[in-house]
Amino acid sequence: MTRGAARRTAGARLRGAAAAVLVLGAALLPYPPAAAAAPAAGAPTAEVGTAQAGTGGTVAVSGRGWRPKALLTLLICGQNMIGGTNSCANGDGRAVTTDGHGAFSTALPVAEPPKPCPCVVHVATVTGPAAADDVPFAVAGHPVAPLPKQESGARLAVLSGPELTGGDNLLTWFGAPPRRRLTFTVGNTGAVAAKDPVFAVGTAHGVFAPEWEDRQWRGTVPAGKKARVALDVELAAGAHGDYQVSAKYGGKLLVEQAWGVGRPWGVTLFWVLLCLVVPAAVFRAGMAVVDRVRPRAAPVPRAAAGARAAAGPRAPGRWRARPHARRGGTDGRTAPADRPAALPWYTPDTAPSATTSTAPPTAEGPS
Repeated sequence: MTRGAARRTAGARLRGAAAAVLVLGAALLPYPPAAAAAPAAGAPTAEVGTAQAGTGGTVAVSGRGWRPKALLTLLICGQNMIGGTNSCANGDGRAVTTDGHGAFSTALPVAEPPKPCPCVVHVATVTGPAAADDVPFAVAGHPVAPLPKQESGARLAVLSGPELTGGDNLLTWFGAPPRRRLTFTVGNTGAVAAKDPVFAVGTAHGVFAPEWEDRQWRGTVPAGKKARVALDVELAAGAHGDYQVSAKYGGKLLVEQAWGVGRPWGVTLFWVLLCLVVPAAVFRAGMAVVDRVRPRAAPVPRAAAGARAAAGPRAPGRWRARPHARRGGTDGRTAPADRPAALPWYTPDTAPSATTSTAPPTAEGPS
């Protein structure tokens, strides 16, 4: 064997021995625990010191990968927190602030949640970007029940507060039904799109329970998307006072909004005018009837009216008796005083112009 070939063979053996040593060393070293692995970026994690504990004790909770100096809440929740924080022991929760590296460690009292297990330790941020993690945990002695059936349809949640748009007009001032439009933004958290959803709109006056009516919104809310919903609201004619408008979807209350409705003063003005005009019209009608059915006095002759006018006005407050003298007529019968007297009749030979001379007498006598 040549000297070069021997060197190559020795080098190959050396490299093979080094590789064998490395493989053996790797096999002999212990594997790091899974919890010690660095969390993925943007995925904070939490750990519980024990998987089960009884009520009245405490359990160690730690975490890493959270936002530095972030405020967190720790709660023990039932039913895997399907119903939100309503299924958690909120009165026994704890708050903790992460350090500069986004890690924390604290003790959490063990309490029975209001819902049955399976339970979890829920860790979530209070302010800033939302982040949460749920760790399975068993509360010793707490009842266990199957999880409620999840809805596979569309689920709508409110993303912005409600708003009433619109205003009154002249007809509303005279008692027409007030109308408004209830608008709010919803998001679809379900797995399927919500097409033409039907909302229940209720109006309540004062302390009375709301009266619900179905209102269909024309549109589609895709899964994981949001949309602006507008629903018409109408009250009864002449309604006024403090009202509250509500909207529900799938039996779940979404929004509530107060509505102050003004009084229809036009109706009040109408009734005031009616109370004034109707009595005046009745009075005028009654006076017209009385004037038509009362007895009429006998008409006064023209001659008597002329004589009365010639006599001059009668003094106020002085009574004057009417004359009842009668004059004799040509037929020998008496005539009323107001009847004109008959004039004497003359014949041509007895006329005053024929028998009487108007010439003055002379000395010779008549010719």
